[in-house]
Amino acid sequence: MRILAIDSSAGAASAAIREDGKRLGEFFTNTRLTHSQTLMPMIGGVLDCARISLDSIDLFAVSAGPGSFTGVRIGVASVKGLAMAQRKPCVGVSTLEAMAHNLAHVDGWICAVMDARCGQVYNALFRAQEGTITRITEDRALAIVDLVAELEQLERQKSLFLVGDGAKLCYNNERLRVLGAQLPPESLCTKPLGGLRRLQRGYIKEERP
Repeated sequence: MRILAIDSSAGAASAAIREDGKRLGEFFTNTRLTHSQTLMPMIGGVLDCARISLDSIDLFAVSAGPGSFTGVRIGVASVKGLAMAQRKPCVGVSTLEAMAHNLAHVDGWICAVMDARCGQVYNALFRAQEGTITRITEDRALAIVDLVAELEQLERQKSLFLVGDGAKLCYNNERLRVLGAQLPPESLCTKPLGGLRRLQRGYIKEERP
């Protein structure tokens, strides 16, 4: 299956093509330009570089939030428009869960967090073990102090990893550092498109636009 996926749910944006477990190309940008300015040129660019035509895409995927309302709206509208024009299925992917799948190779807790401002984060908690990601909580919005209190109740023998554009914000909390919270490389923190493996393993039901 050939998948074109995009993410515009936070400040950064990306577009990628994946086929049968292999990433054929990916464009990533983190500038001050709006997603309405960068997203479609990135999609065209990654298709051109991979020498793939739009009509050969089998499935369109998009990070459907949580995140920036305007960014999510731009991304979803773009994917639905492309899918409708090509009469192909499209699917929405939880941004938090997609980021968690970037760390499927670790053993421990994964706390996916996106900055919701005013001392709050969008969050979901996952468990990574033997290449499998298990969701512990639903996507939600909560105060950082409440999240920290919840994380303090986790099994201490397991490592705790923070991912997402709110990872550094939470890492600066002294109580989380006492827990031994870890920050993965930035490339794994801010690129949700690593979660595309879920699509090819059949965890997400395909939907027609």
